[in-house]
Amino acid sequence: MPEFAIVIPTFNERGNVRTITRAVASALEGMDFELIFVDDDSPDGTASEVLELSRTDPRVRLVHRIRRRGLSSAVIEGMMATNAPYVAVMDGDMQHDETVLPAMFRKLRRDGVDVVVGTRHCAGGSMGEFPSERVKLSQWGRRLSALVCHADVSDPMSGFFAVRREYLEEVVRNLSCVGFKILVDLLASATRPVHVEEVGYVFRNRACGETKLDLQVGFEYLELLLDKLLGGWIPVRYALFGMVGAAGVVAQLALMRLLLFFGQVTFDTAQIISSLLVIGLNFAANNRITFRQRRLRGWSWLSGLAAFAVACSLGLYLNLRVADGLFGMGVQWPLASLAGILIASVWNYSMGAILVWRINRPRRWVPAVAVPVLPIEPMPLASQPDPGVVGS
Repeated sequence: MPEFAIVIPTFNERGNVRTITRAVASALEGMDFELIFVDDDSPDGTASEVLELSRTDPRVRLVHRIRRRGLSSAVIEGMMATNAPYVAVMDGDMQHDETVLPAMFRKLRRDGVDVVVGTRHCAGGSMGEFPSERVKLSQWGRRLSALVCHADVSDPMSGFFAVRREYLEEVVRNLSCVGFKILVDLLASATRPVHVEEVGYVFRNRACGETKLDLQVGFEYLELLLDKLLGGWIPVRYALFGMVGAAGVVAQLALMRLLLFFGQVTFDTAQIISSLLVIGLNFAANNRITFRQRRLRGWSWLSGLAAFAVACSLGLYLNLRVADGLFGMGVQWPLASLAGILIASVWNYSMGAILVWRINRPRRWVPAVAVPVLPIEPMPLASQPDPGVVGS
């Protein structure tokens, strides 16, 4: 059993596979380790490259995930696929400095240390040539993470860290597995203070390939924070749906004011126009934020908008009927109105998830690039056995 495992989640990183393998092997020379690539079925053939490499290097393993996406869940699957007592995580784009892995390993072996973080914000660490706007976003993320983390960490947004297996087993069932910031998830899932050590490193420029950071990463980070703050009592997707709906209420009130005072229309006309516009705005926002992983495009967007409008119209009818019925029974109007809104929001969310964005219905996935099937050559009896592949 290797003493140290390094988990590398990948998506379209074929060009970096052999480079990072050589770099890690050089940094950990003389140590008993294994390198676990967790690939989300990359269209560029990353899994095939790792599989070919594993046939000549028994320290390399592949976890090939089918119909699953997400860095956090990939990292957890990779960590749970090894028996090593100490596990490190790093990106597959060569931006993390593999030469500090031995220092992280030594710190992790000390008594009581749960997590060792590779940080860009302590002695020996630097953001490198990071753009100033990215630095500011990282700083904001660090401040927000303090709301949920059970440790004082200078760089909770880091994707470069190592954990003791005992700590992983302690928190793994409480993980949200949302988004890219798995370290925040690990630190926020503990029920006790976490003993963290840090090692500084200089963040490097990407060697090849394209960055995965975009607006969706920000939404997923918000989703992770909400999940930890809500403690699992309210589904995060429903909370996002409610936030979009609340913003829609504010938008409708503003539109009503504009139409009544500047558009010179009747109240009923203003109500109809503003309601239709806000339904469209809510659909677009939910398509981009709440259900971004099932985002509709093209003609599907138009048909989805129509279905969403019908569902929301029925939701409005339920809202009015419930509120009017409770008010007629003597319930105070704020409570009656709130009950109607709550019933309507649950209806709209359920119908949107089932009929519009079709949650839990698999979609056919077609790879952008044909991935060649590598021939399997017979292995001599005296050679070391193939480390194998952990399938989906």
